[in-house]
Amino acid sequence: MNSRTPDTSSPTDGPTTALDTASACWLKTLDRLERTTVADPAIRVLQRGIRSLPLGGMRDLLRGRLLGHPVHPVLVQVPVGCWLSASVLNFAPGTHHATATLTAVGLAGVAPAAVAGWVDWADLPPEQARVGLAHAASNVAALACYTASLAARLRGRSARGRLWALSGMAAVAVSGALGGHVAYRQAVGAHAAA
Repeated sequence: MNSRTPDTSSPTDGPTTALDTASACWLKTLDRLERTTVADPAIRVLQRGIRSLPLGGMRDLLRGRLLGHPVHPVLVQVPVGCWLSASVLNFAPGTHHATATLTAVGLAGVAPAAVAGWVDWADLPPEQARVGLAHAASNVAALACYTASLAARLRGRSARGRLWALSGMAAVAVSGALGGHVAYRQAVGAHAAA
């Protein structure tokens, strides 16, 4: 190619990077998860159970019909925002009380986000429901880590609290990636159906 010819090659035409490899591995894992049917009987029972709950007008509120989009992504901002802020403060001196408070507020914000998420999940098709169940499992791991973090902080074990919080943030990151995948698949599915 001479100096006057513009470079029109795409980034994927070049050598494979570690990020490309990690991305391909992640997408392959998600594809396998979407196709794995081992949990389908439990998923169907859970979905039917959640759909049969007598929530009345609360179901529309939890699904975000008033907003015109699901409310779950809005509600998760409380725990994720608090925990991310606590993670930043973990590295600042004299912030023990602030990190404990943020961790506690994040834990308090889990219930509304989880309830809205389960109501949304109950109506997902099988492929998305499978990934959604993994998303929920990651959230349970995050909840356990942040509960342990708060308990350690309240006992004056700040270093242990920080370690649990870092583990919790890793679980939150995985959960967010899984939840984002479910939302993306919903958007692609809705676009394809239109």
